[in-house]
Amino acid sequence: MKKKSTSQPAFFNLRVLIGLAVVLAGVFLALLGLGGSSNAFAQLVKGSIPAVGSATQWVWQNPLPQGNALYAVAFVDTNNGTAVGGNGTILKTADGGNSWIIQSSGTTNTLYGVSFADVNNGSAVGASGTILRTTDGGTTWVSQTSGTTNALLGVSFADTSHGSAVGENGTILRTTDGGANWVSQVSGTTNNLNAVSFTDANNGTAVSWYGIIIRTTDGGANWVSQTSGTTSFLYGVSFTDANNGTAVGEGGTILRTTNGGVNWVNQASGTTSFLWGVSFTDANNGTAVGDGGTILRTTNGGHRWVSQASGTTNTLIGVSFTDASVGTAVGFFGTILQTANGGTSWVSQSRAATTGSLEDVSFTDANTGTAVGEGGTILRTIDGGNNWVRQTSGTTNWLLGVSFTDANNGTAVGFFGTILRTTDGGNNWVPQSSGTENDLWDVSFADANNGTAVGYQGTILRTIDGGNTWTSQSSGTFNPIVGVFFTDANTGTVVGGAGIILRTTDGGNNWVPQASGTENDLLDVFFTDTNTGTAVGQFGMILKTTDGGDHWISQSSGTAELLAGVSFADANHGTAVGAFGTIVRTMDGGNNWVGETSGTDYDLAGVSFADVGNGTAVGYGGTILRTTESAPTPTPTPTATPTPTPTATPTPTPTATPTPTPSGIVLTGSGRRVQGKQTVDLSWTGANAANVDIYRDGNLIATVPNSGTYTDSLGVRGGNMRYTYKVCEAATQNCSNEVTVRFGGPPL
Repeated sequence: MKKKSTSQPAFFNLRVLIGLAVVLAGVFLALLGLGGSSNAFAQLVKGSIPAVGSATQWVWQNPLPQGNALYAVAFVDTNNGTAVGGNGTILKTADGGNSWIIQSSGTTNTLYGVSFADVNNGSAVGASGTILRTTDGGTTWVSQTSGTTNALLGVSFADTSHGSAVGENGTILRTTDGGANWVSQVSGTTNNLNAVSFTDANNGTAVSWYGIIIRTTDGGANWVSQTSGTTSFLYGVSFTDANNGTAVGEGGTILRTTNGGVNWVNQASGTTSFLWGVSFTDANNGTAVGDGGTILRTTNGGHRWVSQASGTTNTLIGVSFTDASVGTAVGFFGTILQTANGGTSWVSQSRAATTGSLEDVSFTDANTGTAVGEGGTILRTIDGGNNWVRQTSGTTNWLLGVSFTDANNGTAVGFFGTILRTTDGGNNWVPQSSGTENDLWDVSFADANNGTAVGYQGTILRTIDGGNTWTSQSSGTFNPIVGVFFTDANTGTVVGGAGIILRTTDGGNNWVPQASGTENDLLDVFFTDTNTGTAVGQFGMILKTTDGGDHWISQSSGTAELLAGVSFADANHGTAVGAFGTIVRTMDGGNNWVGETSGTDYDLAGVSFADVGNGTAVGYGGTILRTTESAPTPTPTPTATPTPTPTATPTPTPTATPTPTPSGIVLTGSGRRVQGKQTVDLSWTGANAANVDIYRDGNLIATVPNSGTYTDSLGVRGGNMRYTYKVCEAATQNCSNEVTVRFGGPPL
């Protein structure tokens, strides 16, 4: 039985633990529930995406109906609603959410706001000044000219003609003709405007950072600052008439006005959770949503807020009620919740076998496959992914590699030398003794007995008895070994950090270095026979050999993104996946690689093709994508391939990309592990004060001399964590941009 893809660990290890670094920017932004996060939801910096060269369709299998984050939702009645989110996602329901249909938005830009004036007429806004308009309920969406490249974070239409959009750097745009023309207005602030609410063509309110609230009573001809009484960052606002409105934000902040904002009163929310969205249907009945599945409800205008059970720990970002009883909330990982009784009970309209990161996948035929990942997750399908069932792994350690030789016999490896074995298709997983505590990142079995696992500090382990005993082999390197593939019991290749490639023809008794021709990190390798193989890695690197690795030749992938997994169905038909949902495919052995539309900008970590037509890719947020179509027809000369975006020189740590702010203080940050504990190094320029305040997740953690550097030792060992930092001149609001440093999880 020819082995399927046994792709390497994706992003938790490669970008953090072993320092295979890529400067990443994209999908989840600073939004991930971190107090004081910059730009609300919109620090999006996309990398180069390969040109789409075929109509090959990748469809979501987990989560369902899809897994991209949903940032906003708008219902015009109890049946008709629209939700928008990452990667240009637009979902439509006409039956109150019993069924949701993915609509074609025509963009991959993240959408942050949506507003419908009636069932047919609606607008969505998002990254890079994106504005989309529909007049047929979303059957077709048409791009409109916004005149800005700033991210638009909120939109509100009072009727089919009059609407306002707000966003980064104090941007306000106004239309009086349904978006045929958008005109910039003066907001009076350069801080991000995160949400806006109009009750009629004239009266509207927008909210921002530092408790900033601005108000107009003349359709935006003049915007006037109001006194909020707080410095908390505000992210949601809802008015039911010109006088009655509520704003929500960080630390459980809830503000209320009954006189159009002349006075804002702080209300007791009963939570310190970050609140992202709020919806009122009348002066009394309202719902706020936020971090960790937080839902708060009031029936008396906010005099009392009551926590409701959402049934999820996923962050909720958008909420829309059409009357006091019926409402919908949306959030991370495609979460959709609905209530028909004012929140007494919330019912999930989305489903997921897991929303934890999936790191590898192995199919033995078109129907039978296993995926592994975060927290010891193991998922199994026997029907081509129509249903994925969670199996009991017996561990909470991340599993990073998996290899099945047939439907029954498989091995998974992961953190701290974890090795698990099944001989019954995963009904039972049995731990095996690896003899090491080093993280293991990949595994490859040539048959039920002969297998090899690889990992940290050049670790290579070998078994010839199905894992009953594992023996350490000498790799001759301390570089991390990340990918492994064996074509038979004796012949195998491993790849890893700094372009290392090692080859054995005697079952690993001897490992011989091969010249890769690169110092870029290689993350995965796949052979279709003893001689023919492909390795992939950083910066879109693809290497091909037809002589068992005596010579490796670079191929053009058409992307500069990190490629993390590769799988070939035969010598000609292969697929590689990686950062930002990148998928590239070949049908001529790699002479031509053609980009395909994945439908997500989440990192993809592993891929497995059982045959030419049937393939599965897995990644961040429990993403499982499936294609059942043949590979694209190559063109002799690839066209429309964008010039790769320059990528930062690899460094030992993942580094967040800052967004410059008018203050002149520019902050950068990078993460590393010291004795396994998360540590963040900050550096900045442009601060003039003698001392600076260091903020983490919106909280002041230190006041230090203005030396230009600071190290934050967090003391945390594991997990999928993100921290957002800013630096301010001491005791002032003259602050830097914010940077988010992650340990595991999606790109920034």
